Amino acid sequence: MVELDQFKSILATYTEPLVEVRDSLDLANKEKRVEELEREMEAPDFWDNAEVSQKKMKELKSMKDDMETYQNLITQKEDMETLIEMSYEENDPSMIEEIQEMLTEFQAQFDSIRVKTLLSGEYDSENAIIKLNAGAGGTEACDWCSMLYRMYTRWAERKGFSIEVLDYLDGDEAGVKSVTFQVNGENAYGLLKSEKGVHRLVRISPFNAAGKRQTSFVSCDVMPDIEKDLDVEINDEDIRIDTYRSSGAGGQHINKTSSAIRITHFPTGIVVQCQNERSQHMNKDKAMQMLKAKLYLLKQQEAEAKLSGIRGEVTDIGWGNQIRSYVMQPYTMVKDHRTNEETGNVDAVMDGAIDIFINAYLKWIALAKKPAEQ
Repeated sequence: MVELDQFKSILATYTEPLVEVRDSLDLANKEKRVEELEREMEAPDFWDNAEVSQKKMKELKSMKDDMETYQNLITQKEDMETLIEMSYEENDPSMIEEIQEMLTEFQAQFDSIRVKTLLSGEYDSENAIIKLNAGAGGTEACDWCSMLYRMYTRWAERKGFSIEVLDYLDGDEAGVKSVTFQVNGENAYGLLKSEKGVHRLVRISPFNAAGKRQTSFVSCDVMPDIEKDLDVEINDEDIRIDTYRSSGAGGQHINKTSSAIRITHFPTGIVVQCQNERSQHMNKDKAMQMLKAKLYLLKQQEAEAKLSGIRGEVTDIGWGNQIRSYVMQPYTMVKDHRTNEETGNVDAVMDGAIDIFINAYLKWIALAKKPAEQ
C-alpha cells in the first residue's frame, strides 16, 4: 500500500534527528544528575533551605521530563514501525488511520523537544520581561497594544506560565499606551526573545468613522529576568530616578502613594519603570535589576555586531522596521518578515497561537549561526 510506504519513508527521516536530539539534550549526563539529586533529596536536611531545595526540584523535574519525552518518542517510533510491518503482512488498510494519528502526535512531540534543544542561550531558561509601547497610529495603536498584550497573556496561559504586571499606562481614549509585564515559566525568555521588534497591524479601524484601512505599530522589547547580580557598572550621574503615582491595573495600592519608579539612563536613553511592588524601595530594586539586564544585553549585542559586522537594531516604531505584519483587511494573514513564516488564521494568532512563529525563528537563528561556527 502506498500509504504504508510513505509512513515508512517519513519515519526513516527521523532516525538521525532523534540521535541529534538525544546528544543535544545530553541525556547521559542528565541521567547521572537525576540520580545525584534523588540521593540529595533523601538527606534529612534537604528542605532546610527552601529556596535551594525548590530550585533543585525544578531542575529534577525538567530533566526527568526531557528523558521521558525522548523515551516516548523512541517507543512511538518503534510501535509505528511494528504496525506498518503488521499491515504489510495482513494487507489491512484499517490500520492506516491509526498509524496516521500516531505519526501526527509523534511529529508534534518531536518538534516540541527539538525546539527545546535550540534554547541554548545563557539566559534562555529564565523568566521574560516584555515591554509593549504603542507607536505610530494614535488611539488605533493603543488598541493594537492592548490586543498584543492579550495575545501574549493567552499564549502564556496555554503554556501554563504566569503573568505579573510591572508597569501599565492606559491610552488616552482606549487601549494601552505601554505595558511592562513578566512572564514566569521555564524557557520563557528563550521562547519570547523572538518577539522583540516592531509589530504592524493593518485593518479597518473601529475608531475611524469613514471606515478606512489603517496601519498601526507597536514595539515589543524582551529581556530576561536575571536575578543574579550582573557585572554592570552604573554611575550615579548617568541615571535619573523619578517617583510617580501608580496608574492602571495593578492592585489595591494603586493611586494611593507615589511608589512607582522610573529610571532613565542618559548614555543609552534606556528608560525602565516599575509600579508593581508594594513599596518604593522594592520597585526601585526591580527597576534597577531591569536596567542592568538591558545594559548587559546591549553590551552583548554590540560585541556580536562587531564580530559579525551586522547592522545595529532599528528602534523607530514605524514603517519599514516591522518584524511581523498582522493583516485583517482586505485579506487575512500574519507574516514574519525574518523567517517568511505565515498563516491565514489571524484569529488563532491573536488568541495566543504564536508557536509557529517562535519555532520558525529559533530554527532560523540556529541555521544562521551554523556557518559562523564551522
